[in-house]
Amino acid sequence: MFDLIIKNARLIDGSGAPSFEGALAVKDGRIAKIWHGRPEETAEAAETFDAAGKVLSPGFIDIHCHSDETFYDYPTAESKILQGVTTDVGGNCGISLAPLRQEYKDLLRSYVGPAPYEWESFGEFLDYVETQVRPSENFACGVGHGAIRIAAMGFEPRKATAAEMEDMKAMLRASFDEGAYFLSSGLIYAPGTFADEEELTDLSRVAAQYGTFYATHMRNENLHIFDALPEAIRIAENSGASLQISHHKLIRREMWGRSTETLQLIEDARNRGVDAWADQYPYIASSTYYASNLPSWVYEGGVPALLARLADPVTRARILKETEEICHGRWGDIFLGYAKHPDDKKYIGKSTEEIAEMMGVTPAEACLSIVTRNGNDASEVNFGMCEEDVERIMQAPFVMTGSDGWCYGLDFPGKPHPRSYGAFPRVLGHYCRERGLFPLETAVHKMTGMPAKRMGFADRGLLKEGNWADLCVFDPQTIIDDPTYLDPCRPCSGIARVYVNGVLTAENGVHTGARSGQVLRRKY
Repeated sequence: MFDLIIKNARLIDGSGAPSFEGALAVKDGRIAKIWHGRPEETAEAAETFDAAGKVLSPGFIDIHCHSDETFYDYPTAESKILQGVTTDVGGNCGISLAPLRQEYKDLLRSYVGPAPYEWESFGEFLDYVETQVRPSENFACGVGHGAIRIAAMGFEPRKATAAEMEDMKAMLRASFDEGAYFLSSGLIYAPGTFADEEELTDLSRVAAQYGTFYATHMRNENLHIFDALPEAIRIAENSGASLQISHHKLIRREMWGRSTETLQLIEDARNRGVDAWADQYPYIASSTYYASNLPSWVYEGGVPALLARLADPVTRARILKETEEICHGRWGDIFLGYAKHPDDKKYIGKSTEEIAEMMGVTPAEACLSIVTRNGNDASEVNFGMCEEDVERIMQAPFVMTGSDGWCYGLDFPGKPHPRSYGAFPRVLGHYCRERGLFPLETAVHKMTGMPAKRMGFADRGLLKEGNWADLCVFDPQTIIDDPTYLDPCRPCSGIARVYVNGVLTAENGVHTGARSGQVLRRKY
């Protein structure tokens, strides 16, 4: 007697192999049996679901997200579950919520955002997620270089001393020993901006010793990407670590079309023996902190120091001038996605140019006003990429799908980037079915088997007997990303059922309330 049989499905196993008509049985949370064709007549189950006309695939693995910043408020993770994601991977872009030191806890909170922070070590953080959050999705996490640097030396804008480097390496080793999957960096964000290549290489050597990878939000993704990408590759080559280029893209019109060159740089590195990979979200707009439009030096000392600088008239004038230089000609492409302060709610969903007109000030002044009231609790949606590059990067065989999003509820009070709600159905519906960029088996592989292998998930990401039953049942003819930039907080069409560890967690766009996710710890 099985717990569940899904029959008459088109099975796509996540490996990239051709699909086949068949059935699958679940017992005690794991895949117990797979049939090519119909199950034998003697097979019985507590529940049988007829998936005629639908695809049965592994649940999607979001290899690059930031759900560890938000699932305290949204443990059911509707934005992810309702698009078929069953495993989220946090700790990206150098931003993780552990390890932390008590003397720098307020700095980390002001930087990352509100969370309980009832832990110090990475292992204690994972314990908290497992026992207190109990998310609907599985959760794995990397350790952020930014968090380690804050714990060792705050937001000091200088080279780390030898003692501080040893401290950071010790924290990194402890985090790996306690279950962290990789090391990440965010080099457009302080304190990552203050770290030099030598520091990052030295830390990546620790990752190499553990046989894991260095994931980087590179130092630049626009006009200076041809300095930043070679730096990332050198760090991997000189440290011996594997390399993950986070959310690979080219921002700014001046760079459009040059993805042929960036992809060739990665391919050349792979041909030299560098284990280099990348992930990507399928949109022409990016999203990050609204305060990222300010010059990086304003973060010296952390967010409280940033706000103090904005309060000083002379320093504010300098910040205003440099912010305008950074964003000149692009304010119409930068939209406010979320702001915590009640006075700024009316600006959500509007471009900075529109906000400036409403305020009666220049766009740079409008930006500084919002940052003054919100600190890092405001986000943006920035239209800076082109479809040609998005499609070319997506088709590269070493690129997998990641949302770079957060887990939210359908009632989230803002207009966040729709990638948090629709990245995976967008690849399956728009780029695979409508644009015909690759077969459906390839699309599924990029969001299941490929990231599972990258992460070292031995029993997830593939439809294989004995693996955990993280499953997605979807209609290949109707699956699509209904979430839009103006109306992002909604489920996607075409997803019939989502199972997490064998438990039905979503059905026809409605979350069941189940919270059967597991916290995953890497064992070295």
